[in-house]
Amino acid sequence: MIRVADGTWAVVTGASSGIGAAIAEKLAAQKVPLVLVARSAEALSEQAAAWRKRHGADVETLPLDLSRPGAAAVLFDATEGRGRPVDLLVNSAGFGWNGPQAEFETARFLELLALNVVATAELTHRFLVAMRARRRGAILNVASTSAFFPQPFFAAYGASKAFILAFTHALHEEAKRDGVTVTALCPGYTRTRFYQVAGMRGAEGTPFPEMTAGRVAQLGLDALGKGRAVVVTHGLDRLWIAMTRILPRSLPPRLAAAFFARTRL
Repeated sequence: MIRVADGTWAVVTGASSGIGAAIAEKLAAQKVPLVLVARSAEALSEQAAAWRKRHGADVETLPLDLSRPGAAAVLFDATEGRGRPVDLLVNSAGFGWNGPQAEFETARFLELLALNVVATAELTHRFLVAMRARRRGAILNVASTSAFFPQPFFAAYGASKAFILAFTHALHEEAKRDGVTVTALCPGYTRTRFYQVAGMRGAEGTPFPEMTAGRVAQLGLDALGKGRAVVVTHGLDRLWIAMTRILPRSLPPRLAAAFFARTRL
């Protein structure tokens, strides 16, 4: 069970759907005071109302597009800057794209980097500084199994999550000395809207296992509570990741190219 100190809050980005929403609801069920962040004001409002009624949780919303310049500072100022300390940050906002990089619209490509990398890293940094000063806190960054080796036709997304994984794993070692836990959650195929947004087929068209967002969320929170650096949520994913480490370095990207070239809608 995740606990936060009295008078502090949990912030969950990407909270309007998918893994972010699943994590937020599990926290609401534990009556952790929440600030939900996503672009959709309507979706956030509906969720907050439902969770207040169902769980009796204190839930607030902050509609915000974190891919926009200055958005991370707005979120930080709306919480820590207004005397609402955050003991738990969950960075779940992000999206992917399946296809050749040369066909990826430039503006959308830059939006992916801004959201998946820059916003996540900036929020981690800002809240880590505040947590370190209090010598307590926890940060859960949602990465991916795509983070573990280069993946042609999924290049930008995989690279963005590789940054998050490396950044988070390094900070785990730094921050634990200051009483702060930083954990990377690495799910594989998960039953969310990710496929639709990424323009790719779901797990039914692949040999990979698919998990529910709720199960992924629980495993992520459990790993954070146990102080783990990284959690890969499915055993079969852990197996193939381990296998890629003993293969020649050039082989996993070739296998990924053959796979992701066929998953595009």
